[in-house]
Amino acid sequence: MNQLSDPIAVFDSGMGGISVLREMTKLMPNEDFIYYGDSKHAPYGTKTLEEVRALTIEHITYLIKEKHAKAVAVACNTATSAAVRILRDMYPDLPLVGVEPAIKPAVLATGHAKVVVMATPMTLREEKFHKLESLYDEQADIYPLPCPGLMEFVEQGILSGEKLETFLHNLLDPYKDKDITGIVLGCTHYPFLKETIQKIAGPSVTIFDGGYGTAKELLRRLRVADLAQVDNTRKGNVTFLNSSDDPALIQRSKKLLNS
Repeated sequence: MNQLSDPIAVFDSGMGGISVLREMTKLMPNEDFIYYGDSKHAPYGTKTLEEVRALTIEHITYLIKEKHAKAVAVACNTATSAAVRILRDMYPDLPLVGVEPAIKPAVLATGHAKVVVMATPMTLREEKFHKLESLYDEQADIYPLPCPGLMEFVEQGILSGEKLETFLHNLLDPYKDKDITGIVLGCTHYPFLKETIQKIAGPSVTIFDGGYGTAKELLRRLRVADLAQVDNTRKGNVTFLNSSDDPALIQRSKKLLNS
């Protein structure tokens, strides 16, 4: 049986989910967290559905069985699309959340919004995204933008600079004549690049990501399950784990959490 003192597990294909972890530690500073990045197999966004599903289920099962996670956040859009529904069937009593592109707030922010959704190729291929997109077909123009290669900048610790700007210009410049009102960051790696994306997109474009909403939903599910830490004097800890044996990844992860 899960205990209040057990940790919350946050899982991602690499270090992108730290953007979600950051929101969770702000909202739940008295909880312990385990962050697991599967950098050994990153990126997920260019793998097959079957590969992503198998990897995600394997790692989440490890976090539940071996690390006694009382709740799980799948902080990866690609892994969410591939495996969250199955994981909920496997662990029906576990508070478990995924992430999805923040299309709704981007659409509702203005009259007939014009929104670019930046995400991995697999996220944009999956039925989950197409269902979400279809909800707003009549309210907005939505432009899915596959961004293979972008998450690797975060994995390498490159959050600004000429190389990144050139890469983003190649992605976003074709949309300059569409009067874009918003950009949705549909991969948890991308919030770490928000400042540079804003620079390339221009000040009239609003950037949206779903990290805070995911954190709020996890806290809600913890409370429903009576698993939310109630000792407000307690200071929680964050433990970083990674499937890669490169020690630099753990240091980079800590740096991203505090960035």
